[in-house]
Amino acid sequence: MTEKISPRVLGAVVATGLMSFCGVIVETAMNITFPTLMQEFNVSTAMVQWMTTIYLLTVAIMVPLSAILKKRFRTKQLFLLANLLFIVGLGLDAVATYFPILLLGRVVQGIGTGIALPLMFNIILEQVPVAKIGFMMGIGTLITAIAPAIGPTFGGIVVSTLGWRYIFILLLPILVLSLVIGLKCIQQMSFDGLSILFIMATFAGLIIGFSNMGEQSLFSWLVGGAFIIGLLGLLALVVRSQRLTTPIINLNVLRNGDFAGHVLSFFLIQITALGLSFILPNYIQLVNHSSATAAGLVVLPGALLGAVFAPFSGRILDRLGPKKPLLIGSTLALLALLLFSFLGRALNDGLIIAFYLIFMAGVGLAYGNIMTNGLQLLTPAEQADGNAIFTTMQQFAGAMGTAIVAVIIGQSQNAGHMKVTVATAIGSQHAFYFLLSLLVIELIVLGKVILWPLDKSTQ
Repeated sequence: MTEKISPRVLGAVVATGLMSFCGVIVETAMNITFPTLMQEFNVSTAMVQWMTTIYLLTVAIMVPLSAILKKRFRTKQLFLLANLLFIVGLGLDAVATYFPILLLGRVVQGIGTGIALPLMFNIILEQVPVAKIGFMMGIGTLITAIAPAIGPTFGGIVVSTLGWRYIFILLLPILVLSLVIGLKCIQQMSFDGLSILFIMATFAGLIIGFSNMGEQSLFSWLVGGAFIIGLLGLLALVVRSQRLTTPIINLNVLRNGDFAGHVLSFFLIQITALGLSFILPNYIQLVNHSSATAAGLVVLPGALLGAVFAPFSGRILDRLGPKKPLLIGSTLALLALLLFSFLGRALNDGLIIAFYLIFMAGVGLAYGNIMTNGLQLLTPAEQADGNAIFTTMQQFAGAMGTAIVAVIIGQSQNAGHMKVTVATAIGSQHAFYFLLSLLVIELIVLGKVILWPLDKSTQ
């Protein structure tokens, strides 16, 4: 007899999923508005990219707390807090008249999203029947993998018709719907201050360092100093976690080499996906001179294909095991980056549509299944910690990918002796090369843990 998912559990997944969808789609929806924001608030490319980076950085700092939050608070309480914080953040951005207020709204949204994302996956892992976990994780990763691609389409249409503030306003009804469903369906503190401080130092230091590489010397405080702070924070976090009986992030799960390989692969794919979602809308507008609406629509076919693949790939994992969907998906994503790289200075909108279709088919097939398969390598007691690590790396990778490609493109644009069109094309091609190198590493690592796992029982 086939186990069914209860209506309450399904409602809980829908409620947290809607909130997560809003959180993830807003990551990239603002990318399409960067030229408009730069003019309206009189800020540079390096400054405006913080609209995405500070949001992802906040989420990356909050997600590691999810395992502790889950143990100290009821799921419904966490859901309510996350939802209300997100609504407040949207309100701040919708009425902001100064750029710092925009960034503050993004921070508040990031706190809400950082709480919401792990809730969705924890509900799936704990309350969905085992036979349906692959499919439901596919639905969950449909949100986290595809929403960033839909974001530019949504943002482009809204900014061209209603104005950029409506990107935030139009998400409010969805959050209210999520709140109503969640309060009906979801069942159901002290922190180690030093660990929180070390997490903040690690992520903030590394992201600030990468973000300022294009404008500051390696030996400046904003680059070299930030990197040192980030690395020291990471070292201190590792040492501190080993001394606590209930650390905020249980790094001991990474001693499972096969699980660690899945985390690294997941991390590299996410850097590539968010980096690409930054490059393409700007390339379409600045190099191909298309409108914001066109820039959004160009990535829409890939987004829709990825949306089809994400839940379907979960079914493939349930039926055929991990090898085929993970390796085929990663190979398709690598092929797309090869094509983007080789033709990076002469990509018309048609080529971008075709190559992005290939990329999103690969991401839809592999990305969520890497997380699902990796978590299944852990014991049930370790899965909440494993989920926290995956979701933390997802957001940190997104922030890092956005920051690095912005630096690469910005360096080309600031060269001074080329037109913006040419400089952006050259910088984009260099960014494609960087992302391509990451996917080569990702496929090698994934091939190792899938084809030759350390634990032979996982084959």
